[in-house]
Amino acid sequence: MAEKTIISSGLGHLFMTVFVFNFANFMVVPAMTDVSMAALCPGEDECSLAIYLTGIQQAITGMGSLVMMPLIGNLSDNYGRKVMLTVPMLLTTLPLVILAYSRERNYFFAYYALKTLTSMVCEGSVLCLAHAYVADNVTLTRRASAFGILTGISSCSFVFGNLSTRFLPSEASVFQVSAAVAMVSVVYMRIFLPESGMEAAVIATSLKEETVNECLLEKGCTNNRRPVRTTPSLHDSILLLRSSWTFSQAAIVAFFSSLGELGLYSALLYYLKAEFHFDKDQYANLMIINGIAGIISQMVLMPLLARVIKEEKILAIGLIFNCVHIFLYSIAWSSWVVYFAAMFQILAVFAGPSLRSIVSKQVGPTEQGKAQGCITGLCSFASIISPLIFSPLTALFLSDNAPFVFPGFSLVCAAFAVMIAFIQSVMIRSPAPPVPESKLDDSVPVEP
Repeated sequence: MAEKTIISSGLGHLFMTVFVFNFANFMVVPAMTDVSMAALCPGEDECSLAIYLTGIQQAITGMGSLVMMPLIGNLSDNYGRKVMLTVPMLLTTLPLVILAYSRERNYFFAYYALKTLTSMVCEGSVLCLAHAYVADNVTLTRRASAFGILTGISSCSFVFGNLSTRFLPSEASVFQVSAAVAMVSVVYMRIFLPESGMEAAVIATSLKEETVNECLLEKGCTNNRRPVRTTPSLHDSILLLRSSWTFSQAAIVAFFSSLGELGLYSALLYYLKAEFHFDKDQYANLMIINGIAGIISQMVLMPLLARVIKEEKILAIGLIFNCVHIFLYSIAWSSWVVYFAAMFQILAVFAGPSLRSIVSKQVGPTEQGKAQGCITGLCSFASIISPLIFSPLTALFLSDNAPFVFPGFSLVCAAFAVMIAFIQSVMIRSPAPPVPESKLDDSVPVEP
């Protein structure tokens, strides 16, 4: 009973940490488009420079994350989730402080440079480590629901963050409040969040290895095994991807789903600005609708469906509705269609937690960080490819030089990428039991 209470308390503090951290970061999203265009293209509703700079930042961030996510996940397996959470949460606060001070052109470029550098380490790392923390403390049968609740918490922070932006008087106050709340999230995490339950599994594994080594030494045997590495190589990631066909399929789904979603996020706000003249408040309204749909989905529907429907089916449902959701944005002829399309988010957000749950069941308890980091790294690779495709398309079809009139063409391409992920998802079968760690280790076996 005491152990269950401790685990419940730990997850509660994790959820609060994720909520406060995401609240700080989400509240600047509605204001960021206006700040960028005011600094780069004052008085204009279409700005190709802003679109390209956003794409370049996304690509550089993706290249950094591709390297850092597997590393951070693997280091968290060895040193603990809490320790590794501290670094990205601290670094994320720094760029917010710059825009909290000023949003003039020079300060914007300082923010842009620092944000790009810090995002190479921070982008996706908090979510990756949060998923690993949940996997450490929740049984296999309840993991899909737990991941859904984690995503629901993120949706709650998304709603409240955008709601606060809607009522704050100025862009300056938005960034000032965001920077202050981001600092509070770090302090809360350091004080209240206990270390993950994976420590027991790591200690048990270490003791087992020490016992084997001692027995070998007593027998005069030579241990030919290589030293345990804390830094994963590309070969390690490839071995992990090849360790299970289900894991490989999930990786493909993660890549194409992220490719489409990143294409949506990079193009949507500029598309709405050019076509419907959206401002900070209208962006906030749209995001609040998305967030409320996500809360209902993850906190109510997902736990209920997870009891009666396999995760593979829930994943496919989420992806097909995500595809419809993006396509409706692309053909919107009025602002009310945009708001209507946002309501499809209630089913579209099923995809993320279902995919993470499938992945978590493919590895052992001491490799959750490595597995989640591998998937996050693939999503980061998609963020490198995405701006190369969608930034030029968005800039071209929102300009006067478009080959044909279809401002939402880049969004149609994003929907097509998600459709590829959906087709792959329907081929996934029930996950096999977790892969033994020895299968992922390329070390030489010890001779008896």
